Amino acid sequence: MDLCSIASGSSGNCIYAGTDDCHLLVDAGISGKRIENGLNSIGLKTAEMDGILITHEHSDHIAGLGVVARKYGIPMYGTKETIDAILHTSSVGKVDESLFHPILPDEAFTIGDITVKPFSISHDAANPVAYVMEHDTKKVAVATDLGKYDDYIIDKLQGLDVLLLEANHDIRMLQAGSYPYPLKRRILGERGHLSNEASGQLLGKVLHDKIKKIILGHLSKENNYAKLAYETVRLEVTMGDNPYDGSDFSISVAKRDEVSEFVSV
Repeated sequence: MDLCSIASGSSGNCIYAGTDDCHLLVDAGISGKRIENGLNSIGLKTAEMDGILITHEHSDHIAGLGVVARKYGIPMYGTKETIDAILHTSSVGKVDESLFHPILPDEAFTIGDITVKPFSISHDAANPVAYVMEHDTKKVAVATDLGKYDDYIIDKLQGLDVLLLEANHDIRMLQAGSYPYPLKRRILGERGHLSNEASGQLLGKVLHDKIKKIILGHLSKENNYAKLAYETVRLEVTMGDNPYDGSDFSISVAKRDEVSEFVSV
């Protein structure tokens, strides 16, 4: 399986996951042109996508969805509540409703040769999910917009080959920053976003000897930066109650405005 971040950050998210015969996007939160250019850079085209997995209806995850749906007619998958919210989002525009396929958390489905396993996440959206994708013995996941994690999340992220995991903010930067208090409270809350520290702590609970790559994603532009996220997560893994050191694994940070490393397992 392959995984590549086309864009990841608080301003827009679009992740490619696929095999030789099946190509998926997780979210379409950037312009259709950026999606096409990003896919072109890894030898693919938007028209080749077999499905778009939608995590939730916030604009940084669906900004390009309407354009892509109208131009290419790609099937889209999300929970019923997410689909309903998207259909009532004026910025998406008119979309052929037959392209939407409702899914349920914890109920696997298949697109081509990929088994998709959605699972619930704690975020202030209608009914948000993250996704694990499997092909043969390989397993990748995209898990962002996590206000918190618990044993359920930890269980869903076991046995992965590649994990793109949220490391949204540095708590001190957020607290001292210019965001209004209600927004700070939302981000820090149980239905907000995962801090660098919490990301490292969660990572320490899902690491195993055979994991190939960890990609940190959905960084806040205002309250985080790549080096800080990377160092904090590595430190949390090293200091945590697990047998690993932060330097034992390949960890990178997904870029906000550029295509990131193409990972194949």
